[in-house]
This record gives sequence, C-alpha cells and structure tokens, in this order.
Amino acid sequence: MDGEIPNIKRWVVLYPIYINSKKTIAEGRRIGVSKACENPTCAEIGDCCSHLKLPFAIEIDKAYPRDFMQRGRVRVQLKKEDGTLSNPAITSRKQLMLRVAELVPRHPGRTKKQEPASSSTAGPSKGKGGRKKK
Repeated sequence: MDGEIPNIKRWVVLYPIYINSKKTIAEGRRIGVSKACENPTCAEIGDCCSHLKLPFAIEIDKAYPRDFMQRGRVRVQLKKEDGTLSNPAITSRKQLMLRVAELVPRHPGRTKKQEPASSSTAGPSKGKGGRKKK
C-alpha cells in the first residue's frame, strides 16, 4: 500500500466537469459540447475506465477549484512506471476524455434512469406568453 500512494500522484486527473455538456469552457469543460455528456459522475467515469482496462482511483473528498460544490475526481493511469501505455488505444488526456464521454451515456445505471424521465413529459402546455395590449 505504501508503494501505491506515490504512484497515484503521477496519474492523470479527470474531473467530471471536464466532460460535462452543461458547463461552458470558462466553467471548466475541456471537450466540445457535441462530444461531451450530460452531468457525468465519478462512479460512471470510474466504470468507463475499468471498461477501457485502465487503472483508476476515485477521490471523493476532492473538489474542482472553480466549482467546489462539485465533489469528486478520478485519477487514471495512462502510462505505467516504465513509460509504456496502459491501453495503447488511449495515448493522451484528450483521447481519454473523448472515449469516457462516449461511454458514459451508455452506462447501465444511466440508461435505466432516463426511461421514466422521458415518459413524464406528456401533454402540451397551453397559453400564450407575452404582455397584454392596452
């Protein structure tokens, strides 16, 4: 365990805000809106990293500096100690963010959650907006 702690310090940090389509570039998003996903969580990002066969560690107590109410971050090992890639398909942080953003919407927990939400918006809203004319 003592040998593992310094290793994690050298891993790539991935905050959920980096791939959140609801955030702007100024708020911390690092990929395009079309490629980003909506409100990812640390657990979903961790599951995607395990699917990509990348070692990862979730740090729940850490927060993104620009939005400190958003808790949690994921550390991912892109390169091993000897410098070889953990997954040859992913060579950079940007590729990691893009691949994780592709996988998060297909996460099993996410697909079950969104089915009831789409059926609850039924019925058109009536009424005209605007001001009354005098």
